[in-house]
Amino acid sequence: MILHTEVFGEGDPIVFLHTGLQTSLTDFGYQKDYFADAFQVVLPDLRGHGKSITDNFLNYFEGAAADLDETLDHLGILSAHIVGCSLGALVGLFFAKTYTKKVKSLTLSGVLAEKPANWEELNQAEADQEKHLLQNEQATGYFDQLHQSDWRKFIAMGKDPNWYPFHETTSLIGIKAPVLYLVGEENSSETKGSLLYPAIGENVHVGIIPFAGHLVHDEQPEIYSKIVECFPGKIG
Repeated sequence: MILHTEVFGEGDPIVFLHTGLQTSLTDFGYQKDYFADAFQVVLPDLRGHGKSITDNFLNYFEGAAADLDETLDHLGILSAHIVGCSLGALVGLFFAKTYTKKVKSLTLSGVLAEKPANWEELNQAEADQEKHLLQNEQATGYFDQLHQSDWRKFIAMGKDPNWYPFHETTSLIGIKAPVLYLVGEENSSETKGSLLYPAIGENVHVGIIPFAGHLVHDEQPEIYSKIVECFPGKIG
């Protein structure tokens, strides 16, 4: 499917892929303003989010990567820098492995490079948070307004502890482009990737951002954006 996409600026295309239950425009507003003077900033809504309407959440990551491929073709973009956080980073990872020639560089954050020993506990805690969210009328009203698909079906995926694609995040095989892995120092499960990824991939760069956790692009937007801007894949 062709994703609803906002495009700003001119230059080398840079695609920002948002976290779960957000849209790229709401999630990467700071980065849009930061990069639009020098890049063509591409902000798609992933399937089931924002105005990218679907009820199909099966094989989500494979489908979302195919959506991005179709969307870039629709926009006439032959290749782009791919930047994603959390859900968006997982989609970006699948995309970079499947559509290698369309990726100039890949920036990931909010990704677990290996399965934590307490994964079931962490996943249950996340499911409990989502249960409370569904009981919050103000929050559900906001997401009902933000998303035209049934976003409740999307978060239902997380009830299955096997939803996370560790079989893909533990490997960078197939990715030809330079990779930048950014992580907040406060997330100990994710900081392990700063050691693992350089050991298993070629042309991998890492950055540990202080005073941040899972959402480094939002918690430290200035530092995050400056590092992405300085990433060698961006200035070649």
